[in-house]
Amino acid sequence: MYKLSGVIAGGMFIDGFILGGIGLVMPAMTSDLSLSATWQGLIGASALIGIFFGGPLGGYFADKIGRKPMFIVDLAIFLLGSAAQFFVADAWQLFLIRLLMGMAIGADYAIGWPLLVEFSPARLRGKLMAFQEVAWYVGYLLSYAVGYYMSTAIHADWRIILGMSTVPSLIVFLLRLGTPESPRWLISKGRVEEGMAIARECMEEADVRDLANEKSERPDFRKLFSPQYLKSTIFVCMFWVCNVTPYFAIATFSPIVLESLGVEDGLAGALLLNGVVVAGALASMFLIERVGRRKLSIPPMWIAAVALVVIGLFAHVSPIIILVCFITFSFFNAISTALTGVYPGEVFPTEIRGAGVGFATAFSRIGAAAGTFILPMSVEGLGVGATMLIAASICVLGAVISQYLAPETKGLSLSDTSAPMAKAALAKAAAK
Repeated sequence: MYKLSGVIAGGMFIDGFILGGIGLVMPAMTSDLSLSATWQGLIGASALIGIFFGGPLGGYFADKIGRKPMFIVDLAIFLLGSAAQFFVADAWQLFLIRLLMGMAIGADYAIGWPLLVEFSPARLRGKLMAFQEVAWYVGYLLSYAVGYYMSTAIHADWRIILGMSTVPSLIVFLLRLGTPESPRWLISKGRVEEGMAIARECMEEADVRDLANEKSERPDFRKLFSPQYLKSTIFVCMFWVCNVTPYFAIATFSPIVLESLGVEDGLAGALLLNGVVVAGALASMFLIERVGRRKLSIPPMWIAAVALVVIGLFAHVSPIIILVCFITFSFFNAISTALTGVYPGEVFPTEIRGAGVGFATAFSRIGAAAGTFILPMSVEGLGVGATMLIAASICVLGAVISQYLAPETKGLSLSDTSAPMAKAALAKAAAK
Protein backbone atom coordinates (compact mmCIF):
# COMPACT_ATOMS: atom_id res chain seq x y z
CA MET A 1 0.00 0.00 0.00
CA TYR A 2 2.79 2.41 0.87
CA LYS A 3 4.62 1.64 -2.37
CA LEU A 4 1.46 2.13 -4.43
CA SER A 5 0.64 5.32 -2.56
CA GLY A 6 4.18 6.54 -3.19
CA VAL A 7 4.22 5.97 -6.95
CA ILE A 8 0.79 7.58 -7.36
CA ALA A 9 1.90 10.48 -5.17
CA GLY A 10 4.85 10.78 -7.55
CA GLY A 11 2.42 11.87 -10.26
CA MET A 12 0.95 14.49 -7.94
CA PHE A 13 4.46 15.65 -7.02
CA ILE A 14 5.27 16.14 -10.70
CA ASP A 15 2.03 18.04 -11.28
CA GLY A 16 2.90 20.44 -8.48
CA PHE A 17 6.48 20.64 -9.74
CA ILE A 18 5.55 21.84 -13.23
CA LEU A 19 3.00 24.34 -11.94
CA GLY A 20 5.21 25.69 -9.15
CA GLY A 21 7.97 26.93 -11.43
CA ILE A 22 5.92 28.79 -14.01
CA GLY A 23 5.11 31.84 -11.89
CA LEU A 24 8.70 32.11 -10.74
CA VAL A 25 10.16 32.27 -14.26
CA MET A 26 7.34 34.38 -15.71
CA PRO A 27 9.30 37.69 -15.52
CA ALA A 28 12.39 36.22 -17.27
CA MET A 29 10.26 34.38 -19.80
CA THR A 30 8.24 37.52 -20.54
CA SER A 31 11.41 39.48 -21.24
CA ASP A 32 13.06 36.76 -23.33
CA LEU A 33 10.02 35.91 -25.48
CA SER A 34 8.45 39.42 -25.44
CA LEU A 35 5.20 38.06 -24.03
CA SER A 36 2.04 40.14 -23.99
CA ALA A 37 -0.30 39.97 -20.99
CA THR A 38 -2.46 37.54 -22.98
CA TRP A 39 0.45 35.17 -23.65
CA GLN A 40 1.46 35.37 -19.98
CA GLY A 41 -2.00 34.24 -18.97
CA LEU A 42 -2.18 31.52 -21.63
CA ILE A 43 1.20 30.02 -20.73
CA GLY A 44 0.44 30.27 -17.01
CA ALA A 45 -2.83 28.43 -17.59
CA SER A 46 -1.64 26.02 -20.33
CA ALA A 47 -1.04 23.01 -18.08
CA LEU A 48 -4.36 23.62 -16.35
CA ILE A 49 -6.15 23.72 -19.71
CA GLY A 50 -4.43 20.44 -20.60
CA ILE A 51 -5.65 18.87 -17.36
CA PHE A 52 -9.18 19.91 -18.35
CA PHE A 53 -9.00 17.69 -21.43
CA GLY A 54 -6.74 14.98 -20.01
CA GLY A 55 -8.86 14.23 -16.94
CA PRO A 56 -12.00 12.99 -18.76
CA LEU A 57 -9.96 11.18 -21.44
CA GLY A 58 -7.81 9.43 -18.87
CA GLY A 59 -10.84 8.50 -16.81
CA TYR A 60 -12.65 7.08 -19.84
CA PHE A 61 -9.73 4.87 -20.82
CA ALA A 62 -9.01 3.88 -17.21
CA ASP A 63 -12.59 2.62 -16.85
CA LYS A 64 -12.59 0.99 -20.28
CA ILE A 65 -9.16 -0.69 -20.68
CA GLY A 66 -7.84 -0.67 -17.12
CA ARG A 67 -5.88 1.39 -14.60
CA LYS A 68 -2.56 -0.41 -15.05
CA PRO A 69 -1.72 0.23 -18.76
CA MET A 70 -2.83 3.87 -18.64
CA PHE A 71 -0.80 4.38 -15.47
CA ILE A 72 2.41 3.92 -17.48
CA VAL A 73 1.40 5.53 -20.79
CA ASP A 74 0.35 8.88 -19.34
CA LEU A 75 3.62 9.36 -17.44
CA ALA A 76 5.66 8.48 -20.55
CA ILE A 77 3.90 11.31 -22.38
CA PHE A 78 4.64 13.67 -19.53
CA LEU A 79 8.31 12.67 -19.52
CA LEU A 80 8.66 13.56 -23.20
CA GLY A 81 6.98 16.91 -22.65
CA SER A 82 9.27 17.72 -19.73
CA ALA A 83 12.37 17.15 -21.83
CA ALA A 84 10.97 19.23 -24.71
CA GLN A 85 10.91 22.34 -22.48
CA PHE A 86 14.70 22.59 -22.76
CA PHE A 87 14.35 23.48 -26.46
CA VAL A 88 11.56 26.11 -26.46
CA ALA A 89 12.11 29.04 -28.84
CA ASP A 90 8.66 30.65 -29.12
CA ALA A 91 5.65 31.29 -26.89
CA TRP A 92 3.36 29.00 -28.89
CA GLN A 93 5.82 26.10 -28.51
CA LEU A 94 5.86 26.41 -24.73
CA PHE A 95 2.08 26.69 -24.66
CA LEU A 96 1.63 23.48 -26.70
CA ILE A 97 4.24 21.53 -24.71
CA ARG A 98 2.75 22.43 -21.37
CA LEU A 99 -0.74 21.79 -22.73
CA LEU A 100 0.35 18.23 -23.58
CA MET A 101 1.98 17.82 -20.17
CA GLY A 102 -1.20 19.01 -18.53
CA MET A 103 -3.24 16.44 -20.45
CA ALA A 104 -0.95 13.67 -19.17
CA ILE A 105 -1.23 14.90 -15.60
CA GLY A 106 -5.01 15.25 -15.87
CA ALA A 107 -5.15 11.64 -17.01
CA ASP A 108 -2.97 10.67 -14.05
CA TYR A 109 -5.53 12.01 -11.59
CA ALA A 110 -8.27 9.91 -13.19
CA ILE A 111 -6.08 6.79 -13.32
CA GLY A 112 -3.99 6.93 -10.15
CA TRP A 113 -6.63 8.06 -7.66
CA PRO A 114 -9.15 5.30 -8.53
CA LEU A 115 -6.32 2.75 -8.46
CA LEU A 116 -5.25 3.82 -4.97
CA VAL A 117 -8.74 4.14 -3.51
CA GLU A 118 -9.63 0.68 -4.83
CA PHE A 119 -6.68 -0.89 -2.98
CA SER A 120 -6.87 1.18 0.23
CA PRO A 121 -8.28 -0.20 3.51
CA ALA A 122 -11.14 1.88 4.94
CA ARG A 123 -9.15 2.76 8.08
CA LEU A 124 -6.36 4.38 6.01
CA ARG A 125 -8.12 5.44 2.82
CA GLY A 126 -8.57 9.10 3.76
CA LYS A 127 -4.99 9.47 4.97
CA LEU A 128 -3.51 7.82 1.87
CA MET A 129 -5.64 9.90 -0.48
CA ALA A 130 -4.91 13.13 1.41
CA PHE A 131 -1.22 12.28 1.12
CA GLN A 132 -1.59 12.76 -2.63
CA GLU A 133 -2.31 16.45 -2.06
CA VAL A 134 0.66 16.68 0.32
CA ALA A 135 2.84 15.33 -2.48
CA TRP A 136 1.39 17.92 -4.87
CA TYR A 137 2.23 20.77 -2.52
CA VAL A 138 5.71 19.38 -1.81
CA GLY A 139 6.33 19.26 -5.57
CA TYR A 140 5.10 22.83 -5.89
CA LEU A 141 7.28 23.97 -2.98
CA LEU A 142 10.39 22.15 -4.15
CA SER A 143 9.97 23.50 -7.67
CA TYR A 144 9.64 26.98 -6.26
CA ALA A 145 12.66 26.54 -3.95
CA VAL A 146 14.89 25.05 -6.68
CA GLY A 147 13.77 27.66 -9.19
CA TYR A 148 14.30 30.45 -6.67
CA TYR A 149 17.88 29.28 -6.04
CA MET A 150 18.65 28.72 -9.71
CA SER A 151 17.26 32.09 -10.76
CA THR A 152 18.86 34.18 -8.01
CA ALA A 153 22.10 32.37 -7.12
CA ILE A 154 23.29 31.00 -10.46
CA HIS A 155 21.01 32.96 -12.84
CA ALA A 156 19.98 29.82 -14.75
CA ASP A 157 18.01 30.13 -17.96
CA TRP A 158 14.24 29.74 -17.45
CA ARG A 159 14.20 26.77 -19.87
CA ILE A 160 16.52 24.83 -17.56
CA ILE A 161 14.37 25.65 -14.54
CA LEU A 162 11.20 24.39 -16.27
CA GLY A 163 12.98 21.37 -17.76
CA MET A 164 14.03 20.17 -14.30
CA SER A 165 10.73 18.29 -14.13
CA THR A 166 12.38 15.69 -16.38
CA VAL A 167 14.34 14.32 -13.39
CA PRO A 168 11.41 13.39 -11.08
CA SER A 169 9.37 12.27 -14.11
CA LEU A 170 12.00 9.69 -15.09
CA ILE A 171 12.31 8.39 -11.52
CA VAL A 172 8.55 7.97 -11.06
CA PHE A 173 8.17 6.37 -14.50
CA LEU A 174 10.69 3.66 -13.61
CA LEU A 175 9.13 3.03 -10.19
CA ARG A 176 5.69 2.53 -11.72
CA LEU A 177 6.73 -0.41 -13.86
CA GLY A 178 5.19 -3.60 -12.46
CA THR A 179 2.19 -1.98 -10.71
CA PRO A 180 -0.70 -4.49 -10.37
CA GLU A 181 -4.16 -3.98 -11.85
CA SER A 182 -7.04 -2.97 -9.58
CA PRO A 183 -8.97 -6.01 -8.27
CA ARG A 184 -12.21 -4.01 -8.22
CA TRP A 185 -11.80 -3.04 -11.88
CA LEU A 186 -11.04 -6.66 -12.83
CA ILE A 187 -14.13 -7.92 -11.01
CA SER A 188 -16.28 -5.20 -12.62
CA LYS A 189 -15.11 -6.62 -15.97
CA GLY A 190 -16.06 -10.18 -15.01
CA ARG A 191 -12.45 -11.27 -14.36
CA VAL A 192 -13.32 -12.39 -10.83
CA GLU A 193 -10.65 -15.03 -10.22
CA GLU A 194 -7.85 -12.76 -11.43
CA GLY A 195 -9.11 -9.89 -9.30
CA MET A 196 -9.53 -12.01 -6.17
CA ALA A 197 -6.01 -13.42 -6.51
CA ILE A 198 -4.52 -9.91 -6.50
CA ALA A 199 -6.84 -8.84 -3.67
CA ARG A 200 -5.84 -11.73 -1.40
CA GLU A 201 -2.19 -10.86 -1.95
CA CYS A 202 -2.40 -7.07 -1.59
CA MET A 203 -5.52 -6.14 0.41
CA GLU A 204 -6.77 -6.53 3.98
CA GLU A 205 -9.33 -9.21 4.81
CA ALA A 206 -12.24 -6.81 5.39
CA ASP A 207 -11.65 -5.15 2.03
CA VAL A 208 -11.40 -8.52 0.29
CA ARG A 209 -14.82 -9.39 1.71
CA ASP A 210 -16.18 -6.05 0.49
CA LEU A 211 -15.34 -7.10 -3.07
CA ALA A 212 -18.43 -9.32 -2.95
CA ASN A 213 -20.43 -6.12 -3.49
CA GLU A 214 -18.74 -5.43 -6.82
CA LYS A 215 -20.86 -6.06 -9.90
CA SER A 216 -19.98 -6.40 -13.54
CA GLU A 217 -21.13 -3.09 -15.04
CA ARG A 218 -20.40 -1.30 -18.30
CA PRO A 219 -18.68 2.09 -18.02
CA ASP A 220 -21.10 4.84 -18.95
CA PHE A 221 -20.09 8.48 -18.61
CA ARG A 222 -23.75 9.52 -18.63
CA LYS A 223 -24.26 7.90 -15.21
CA LEU A 224 -22.47 10.85 -13.64
CA PHE A 225 -25.54 12.96 -14.48
CA SER A 226 -28.19 10.39 -13.62
CA PRO A 227 -30.49 11.00 -10.62
CA GLN A 228 -28.45 8.55 -8.51
CA TYR A 229 -25.11 10.30 -8.94
CA LEU A 230 -25.93 13.91 -9.87
CA LYS A 231 -25.58 15.34 -6.35
CA SER A 232 -22.24 13.61 -5.91
CA THR A 233 -21.04 14.97 -9.24
CA ILE A 234 -22.15 18.52 -8.38
CA PHE A 235 -20.53 18.37 -4.97
CA VAL A 236 -17.08 17.09 -5.95
CA CYS A 237 -16.90 19.49 -8.89
CA MET A 238 -17.93 22.61 -7.01
CA PHE A 239 -15.97 21.75 -3.87
CA TRP A 240 -12.82 21.29 -5.93
CA VAL A 241 -13.22 24.39 -8.08
CA CYS A 242 -13.95 26.63 -5.09
CA ASN A 243 -10.79 25.44 -3.34
CA VAL A 244 -8.34 25.67 -6.21
CA THR A 245 -9.54 28.78 -8.06
CA PRO A 246 -8.35 31.32 -5.46
CA TYR A 247 -5.26 29.22 -4.69
CA PHE A 248 -4.00 29.00 -8.27
CA ALA A 249 -4.77 32.62 -8.99
CA ILE A 250 -2.83 33.80 -5.94
CA ALA A 251 -0.04 31.20 -5.93
CA THR A 252 0.89 31.55 -9.59
CA PHE A 253 1.38 35.30 -9.31
CA SER A 254 2.12 35.55 -5.57
CA PRO A 255 5.47 37.39 -6.02
CA ILE A 256 3.72 40.08 -8.08
CA VAL A 257 0.74 40.27 -5.70
CA LEU A 258 2.90 40.47 -2.56
CA GLU A 259 5.18 43.14 -4.01
CA SER A 260 2.18 45.21 -5.08
CA LEU A 261 0.94 45.02 -1.47
CA GLY A 262 4.21 46.35 -0.08
CA VAL A 263 6.09 43.13 0.75
CA GLU A 264 9.60 44.00 -0.47
CA ASP A 265 10.85 40.50 -1.39
CA GLY A 266 7.87 38.96 -3.16
CA LEU A 267 9.74 35.79 -4.14
CA ALA A 268 10.82 35.04 -0.58
CA GLY A 269 7.31 35.75 0.70
CA ALA A 270 5.82 33.41 -1.91
CA LEU A 271 8.30 30.70 -0.90
CA LEU A 272 7.18 31.09 2.72
CA LEU A 273 3.53 30.77 1.68
CA ASN A 274 4.26 27.55 -0.18
CA GLY A 275 5.90 26.12 2.95
CA VAL A 276 2.78 27.00 4.95
CA VAL A 277 0.63 25.23 2.37
CA VAL A 278 2.61 22.01 2.84
CA ALA A 279 2.05 22.29 6.60
CA GLY A 280 -1.70 22.69 6.06
CA ALA A 281 -1.90 19.64 3.81
CA LEU A 282 0.08 17.58 6.35
CA ALA A 283 -2.29 18.68 9.12
CA SER A 284 -5.25 17.51 7.04
CA MET A 285 -3.59 14.16 6.31
CA PHE A 286 -2.92 13.43 9.99
CA LEU A 287 -6.35 14.60 11.20
CA ILE A 288 -8.66 13.14 8.56
CA GLU A 289 -9.15 9.71 10.11
CA ARG A 290 -9.58 11.26 13.57
CA VAL A 291 -12.00 14.14 13.04
CA GLY A 292 -13.60 13.07 9.76
CA ARG A 293 -14.08 14.69 6.36
CA ARG A 294 -16.69 17.37 7.03
CA LYS A 295 -14.78 19.13 9.83
CA LEU A 296 -11.81 19.48 7.49
CA SER A 297 -13.81 20.62 4.48
CA ILE A 298 -16.22 23.27 5.81
CA PRO A 299 -14.69 25.42 8.64
CA PRO A 300 -11.33 25.92 6.86
CA MET A 301 -13.09 27.39 3.81
CA TRP A 302 -14.80 30.00 6.00
CA ILE A 303 -11.50 30.93 7.66
CA ALA A 304 -9.77 31.24 4.27
CA ALA A 305 -12.58 33.52 3.07
CA VAL A 306 -12.22 35.82 6.10
CA ALA A 307 -8.46 36.10 5.52
CA LEU A 308 -9.02 37.20 1.91
CA VAL A 309 -11.69 39.70 2.96
CA VAL A 310 -9.21 41.33 5.36
CA ILE A 311 -6.66 41.58 2.53
CA GLY A 312 -9.27 43.02 0.21
CA LEU A 313 -10.45 45.69 2.65
CA PHE A 314 -7.08 46.61 4.17
CA ALA A 315 -4.73 45.94 1.25
CA HIS A 316 -2.47 48.93 1.86
CA VAL A 317 -2.55 49.25 5.65
CA SER A 318 0.47 47.11 6.58
CA PRO A 319 2.62 44.54 4.75
CA ILE A 320 2.79 42.49 7.97
CA ILE A 321 -1.00 42.22 8.22
CA ILE A 322 -1.18 41.24 4.56
CA LEU A 323 1.48 38.57 4.96
CA VAL A 324 -0.22 37.13 8.07
CA CYS A 325 -3.54 36.96 6.20
CA PHE A 326 -1.91 35.29 3.21
CA ILE A 327 -0.33 32.74 5.58
CA THR A 328 -3.72 32.12 7.20
CA PHE A 329 -5.39 31.68 3.82
CA SER A 330 -2.64 29.36 2.57
CA PHE A 331 -2.77 27.10 5.64
CA PHE A 332 -6.54 26.66 5.86
CA ASN A 333 -7.05 26.51 2.11
CA ALA A 334 -4.57 23.62 2.03
CA ILE A 335 -6.49 21.78 4.76
CA SER A 336 -9.75 21.80 2.80
CA THR A 337 -8.05 21.30 -0.57
CA ALA A 338 -6.58 18.02 0.70
CA LEU A 339 -10.16 16.69 0.69
CA THR A 340 -10.32 17.18 -3.08
CA GLY A 341 -8.04 14.15 -3.25
CA VAL A 342 -10.37 12.09 -1.06
CA TYR A 343 -14.00 12.67 -2.00
CA PRO A 344 -13.95 12.05 -5.80
CA GLY A 345 -12.60 8.51 -5.43
CA GLU A 346 -15.06 7.63 -2.65
CA VAL A 347 -18.44 8.75 -3.97
CA PHE A 348 -18.50 6.97 -7.35
CA PRO A 349 -18.71 3.20 -8.03
CA THR A 350 -15.96 1.28 -9.81
CA GLU A 351 -17.42 1.36 -13.33
CA ILE A 352 -17.48 5.19 -13.41
CA ARG A 353 -14.87 6.03 -10.77
CA GLY A 354 -12.26 6.99 -13.34
CA ALA A 355 -14.80 9.03 -15.29
CA GLY A 356 -16.00 10.73 -12.11
CA VAL A 357 -12.53 11.68 -10.95
CA GLY A 358 -11.61 12.77 -14.48
CA PHE A 359 -14.69 14.95 -14.89
CA ALA A 360 -14.20 16.55 -11.46
CA THR A 361 -10.54 17.19 -12.32
CA ALA A 362 -11.54 18.85 -15.59
CA PHE A 363 -14.22 20.95 -13.96
CA SER A 364 -11.85 22.15 -11.24
CA ARG A 365 -9.37 23.29 -13.87
CA ILE A 366 -11.94 25.56 -15.47
CA GLY A 367 -11.77 27.67 -12.35
CA ALA A 368 -8.04 27.21 -11.83
CA ALA A 369 -7.19 28.14 -15.42
CA ALA A 370 -9.64 31.06 -15.37
CA GLY A 371 -8.17 32.35 -12.12
CA THR A 372 -4.63 32.08 -13.45
CA PHE A 373 -5.56 33.75 -16.72
CA ILE A 374 -7.78 36.48 -15.28
CA LEU A 375 -5.86 37.48 -12.12
CA PRO A 376 -3.16 39.65 -13.75
CA MET A 377 -5.82 41.50 -15.76
CA SER A 378 -8.08 41.81 -12.70
CA VAL A 379 -5.26 43.26 -10.60
CA GLU A 380 -4.48 45.71 -13.39
CA GLY A 381 -8.09 46.70 -14.01
CA LEU A 382 -9.80 46.40 -10.61
CA GLY A 383 -6.90 46.51 -8.18
CA VAL A 384 -5.64 43.98 -5.66
CA GLY A 385 -8.33 44.74 -3.07
CA ALA A 386 -11.31 44.02 -5.32
CA THR A 387 -9.56 40.95 -6.73
CA MET A 388 -9.09 39.48 -3.23
CA LEU A 389 -12.75 40.09 -2.40
CA ILE A 390 -13.77 38.16 -5.51
CA ALA A 391 -11.51 35.29 -4.41
CA ALA A 392 -13.11 35.42 -0.94
CA SER A 393 -16.59 35.10 -2.44
CA ILE A 394 -15.51 31.90 -4.20
CA CYS A 395 -14.39 30.44 -0.85
CA VAL A 396 -17.78 31.35 0.67
CA LEU A 397 -19.61 29.60 -2.17
CA GLY A 398 -17.54 26.46 -1.58
CA ALA A 399 -18.25 26.52 2.17
CA VAL A 400 -22.01 26.81 1.62
CA ILE A 401 -22.09 23.99 -0.94
CA SER A 402 -20.02 21.77 1.36
CA GLN A 403 -22.33 22.47 4.30
CA TYR A 404 -25.26 21.01 2.37
CA LEU A 405 -23.67 18.30 0.23
CA ALA A 406 -20.40 17.08 1.81
CA PRO A 407 -20.81 13.50 3.12
CA GLU A 408 -19.01 12.01 6.14
CA THR A 409 -17.34 8.83 4.85
CA LYS A 410 -14.81 8.16 7.63
CA GLY A 411 -14.37 4.46 8.35
CA LEU A 412 -16.91 3.25 5.77
CA SER A 413 -16.15 0.60 3.16
CA LEU A 414 -15.76 1.75 -0.42
CA SER A 415 -19.02 0.03 -1.36
CA ASP A 416 -20.83 2.02 1.33
CA THR A 417 -19.37 5.38 0.29
CA SER A 418 -20.23 4.97 -3.39
CA ALA A 419 -23.52 6.63 -4.39
CA PRO A 420 -26.36 5.73 -4.45
CA MET A 421 -25.62 3.24 -1.65
CA ALA A 422 -23.93 5.99 0.33
CA LYS A 423 -27.16 7.61 1.52
CA ALA A 424 -28.33 4.56 3.43
CA ALA A 425 -24.85 3.80 4.74
CA LEU A 426 -24.31 7.35 5.97
CA ALA A 427 -27.69 7.37 7.70
CA LYS A 428 -26.76 4.11 9.42
CA ALA A 429 -23.41 5.51 10.53
CA ALA A 430 -25.08 8.67 11.85
CA ALA A 431 -27.55 6.57 13.87
CA LYS A 432 -24.64 4.78 15.56
